[in-house]
Amino acid sequence: MRLENKVCLITGAGSGIGQSTAYLFAQEGASVIVNDLDTEKGQGTVEHIREQGGEAIFLQADVTDSVQMRQMAAKAVEAYGHIDVLFNNAGISGVGMLHEVELEKWEQVMRVNINGVFLPSKHVLPYMMERRQGSIINMSSCIAEIGLARRASYAASKGAVLALTKSMQVDYAPYGIRVNALLPGTILTPFVEQYLKESYDDQEEAIASLKTRQLSGDLGRPDDVARAALFLASDESRFMMGSPLYIDGGVVFGKNA
Repeated sequence: MRLENKVCLITGAGSGIGQSTAYLFAQEGASVIVNDLDTEKGQGTVEHIREQGGEAIFLQADVTDSVQMRQMAAKAVEAYGHIDVLFNNAGISGVGMLHEVELEKWEQVMRVNINGVFLPSKHVLPYMMERRQGSIINMSSCIAEIGLARRASYAASKGAVLALTKSMQVDYAPYGIRVNALLPGTILTPFVEQYLKESYDDQEEAIASLKTRQLSGDLGRPDDVARAALFLASDESRFMMGSPLYIDGGVVFGKNA
């Protein structure tokens, strides 16, 4: 029970990595606040946790809306008294070379992937500061460290998240708050599966090609990232501050192999 008595808020927890993390956190004793824009998916995550004997509630809110994020943080504290862990997981992809990307799509990726870290953190941090403790986990990507074709907007947003993580850590270390980032490689989530289905004629061939990027020769699974998030959420990572944690199957360091 590595998260016993801890209250953990996870954005984008209706599916994929967020959902797997919510399940794992609950199994480890946490009270989980499931946030998602999709009510049906978010409620589904909560129902599964409760069926397994865990504790969870659902708070529907848009991570790009400051008012909704302020209300979400207040409701979470009203329900459980405090927030120990914030996992800024919500995000979207962006595909295309820079000259191909429409301004509207560029701004959407920045709004979700950067403001979706900024706004939840902005409204949760005062509660953590008051108690002088907390762990914030920001979802970056290994693409923040490498070049990848046709991912201009996504790379820019995830690089910004990594830089923001380091800056946040400097500011909030005096309050006993740790801020770290996860840098996954290609993770086979429902979102990725749908993207591959829509973008490639032969999905199996596309998956085989993606596997060659990683030294592991395989794609990651949501549980792989969830376990890393558990480490950062728990007291076992008490000496990690402002750090990137790679769960990429060797994408970054494999470039030098």
